[in-house]
Amino acid sequence: MLFIKKLSVAAISTLLTVSLAQATEKPTTEDIVDPTPEEWFKAGRKTVVNAIRLHPNYRHAKNVILFVGDGMGVSTITASRIFDGQQKGGHGEENALSFEKFPYLALSKTYSVNQQTPDSAPTMTAMVTGVKSNDGFISVNHTIVRSEPNATVIDTNKLATILEQAKENGMSAGVVSTARITHATPAATYAHTANRDWEADSDRPAGATVPDIAAQLVDFNVSGGIDVALGGGRARFIPSTTTDPEYGSAGKRKDGRDLTADWVSKHSKANYVWNKAQFDAIDPNKTDHLLGLFEPSHVHYEADRIAHDKAGEPSLTEMTTKAIDILKKNRNGYFLMVEGGRIDHAHHAGNAYRALTDTQQLAAAVQAAVKKINLKDTLVIVTADHSHVLTIGGYPVRGNPILGLAQGVGEKNPTLDLLGLPYTTLNYANGPGYTGASNLQAAGSKIFTTAATPGWSSGSEGHTPTSYTAANGRPALSEDKVENSDYLQESIIPMAAETHAAEDVAIFANGPQAHLFHGIVEQNVIYHVMAEALGFTKHYHYSK
Repeated sequence: MLFIKKLSVAAISTLLTVSLAQATEKPTTEDIVDPTPEEWFKAGRKTVVNAIRLHPNYRHAKNVILFVGDGMGVSTITASRIFDGQQKGGHGEENALSFEKFPYLALSKTYSVNQQTPDSAPTMTAMVTGVKSNDGFISVNHTIVRSEPNATVIDTNKLATILEQAKENGMSAGVVSTARITHATPAATYAHTANRDWEADSDRPAGATVPDIAAQLVDFNVSGGIDVALGGGRARFIPSTTTDPEYGSAGKRKDGRDLTADWVSKHSKANYVWNKAQFDAIDPNKTDHLLGLFEPSHVHYEADRIAHDKAGEPSLTEMTTKAIDILKKNRNGYFLMVEGGRIDHAHHAGNAYRALTDTQQLAAAVQAAVKKINLKDTLVIVTADHSHVLTIGGYPVRGNPILGLAQGVGEKNPTLDLLGLPYTTLNYANGPGYTGASNLQAAGSKIFTTAATPGWSSGSEGHTPTSYTAANGRPALSEDKVENSDYLQESIIPMAAETHAAEDVAIFANGPQAHLFHGIVEQNVIYHVMAEALGFTKHYHYSK
């Protein structure tokens, strides 16, 4: 693995002072008029009246769209709501993201069969099959061993997914993600394997007969195959003897297959695209099957997409609306899964800015989708697979920049801790923002490195150290440093990557049968609501 050279205190200070892509500036709130006590009271009453007037939609759904914000826990939603509102010129706290306006919601318990804090494989498996499983398992039950290599064993223990059942019922189906399209969350909708990391044939051990995840996507043989697949992960689809069209790097396949060519030859009215110009040229009315792979690995963070992408790539919103335009041609309806996959990656990197901006983009995709559909016949669900250890703390004044230093009511300067040092509202319980010296960066604040960072080496995005020395106190922080888009929020426990968290996550829903979401539920209930809405319960089966 390639790493950047160790950055000095002076280099980090300079990079944090001169922002590469400055986060939202401190809003001017003098002209914002807060509600009067009477207006607060009336607004609360109006919410209750609207709830009384709310009438559930008991119809069967023609279509289902499942949005998954990977790692989008409640603290991420709250911070993103405030961040989004402040970018619009408000205090922020009063703002609402698009999906927060949905009328029905519940909390989802995310633990897997074998872990208290899960990964994305069993959580998405639960959502799309109705059955909880083990960590690392993609739509197979928990009774087999991790990394089971035998295809017969996998076939015996695989779980039917909502996407497969949609295809069996004559519907169209699509998968969209800002992660690799073979990553755990999208993979669980169409693939079956006991190791989420077997994305290409070269990832499997010798002798394994279980197909890799990329091959399972292209070879998916239920009722004509998957109709739309858009995201990253191009290297898993092209052979090692082929160079990437954008970067010149080699593909990862050892079997010699070019799965992108196989996709086009397998389907009628099929296209494969790898850049934004090709994507924009696609006419949904003339396209029935679309494969879009816009990066060798994950697509760019939304904050970096335009500036850093060599050939250009569509946003999550653009991919979502294009998918809907293709899928909606089927009079029998469609199932679409859309993942904001890089929310999770930004949290693992300890960089709240990119997590919040990718959450904003997911909310924009939801809003754009809702404008395109009819909520009378389309069930829309927005949820997360798991949470992260992002915390919101201190006692900052209303409207204080969510990425800034905590500053209390009536205070002219940031609040100080018992060491006499300021601190930020957002922090991580663990991760690469630990302030001791790492093998990559000097003691003090840490930064997210990119191609624009002096000393950067290809493959070293973020800050992924292999060792730390114990911190000697905390660094002196300034607004310029902490509101820089590349600043890594402080973490208590030093780690190469921040971890998932185990608390419940939210489910937001609108459309037919959305009222079935209420209370605190097991995560696998999400599948059962979708199946009920689509009328699949009469021929329900948990294993193929």
